[in-house]
Amino acid sequence: MRAMDIQPIQTRVFKEGEDLSAFIFEYISEMKEKSILVVTSKIVALAEGRTVPLGSEADKEKIIRCESEFALRTEHTWLTIKDGAVMASAGIDESNADGKLVLLPRDSFAAAEKIRTDVQTRFGLKEVGVIITDSRIVPLRAGIVGVALGYAGFRGVKDYRGTKDIFGRILQMSQVDVADSLATAAVLTMGEGNEQQPLSIIEDVPIDFCDVVDRDELHISIQDDMYRPLFEHIRET
Repeated sequence: MRAMDIQPIQTRVFKEGEDLSAFIFEYISEMKEKSILVVTSKIVALAEGRTVPLGSEADKEKIIRCESEFALRTEHTWLTIKDGAVMASAGIDESNADGKLVLLPRDSFAAAEKIRTDVQTRFGLKEVGVIITDSRIVPLRAGIVGVALGYAGFRGVKDYRGTKDIFGRILQMSQVDVADSLATAAVLTMGEGNEQQPLSIIEDVPIDFCDVVDRDELHISIQDDMYRPLFEHIRET
């Protein structure tokens, strides 16, 4: 198996309201079968006009609450749940936003599927994937990692349950979060500052491509989250 290759793509600054696919094809002239196009969520949101003026803290709080399924003010930020995932401030971003607040895309899975269809048509590909990425903070870890807000064209989870490990033991719990793992690898190369690399292509990816994805395959309920007892205990002490 060849080593996975990630190629970040430097671009001009994307303008709000631009045609996203036209922008992508301005910088990508070819793609291979079984490759993945990674697109940062910010330019997806800008293409959708998902911005609001930067107002007061009260205005920002109202937007965060409106965008969230759950919102809790903490010492450092708003801790929120949006689209079944924990994130800071409902994913609302002020960085590289030119004085505005950029919200998350309306539906990142639908956006990923639209881009995938455009890529397939443009390059005549059958097996190709798309990931819409954002950044997140992992509890008890410094720094940010990537997260797949939406994806298309491949299975987001690799399930090892029922298979054997190297010593013949049957695995009971092991699943690999493929989508977020790929997002993190891509975000590492794309950068978080002034790199101007909102796109990347991943080649030689060891994943299962498919035409229809299950957008709920990565989600687990709060009741089933293995960390829930830990945080409940911390809150009580």
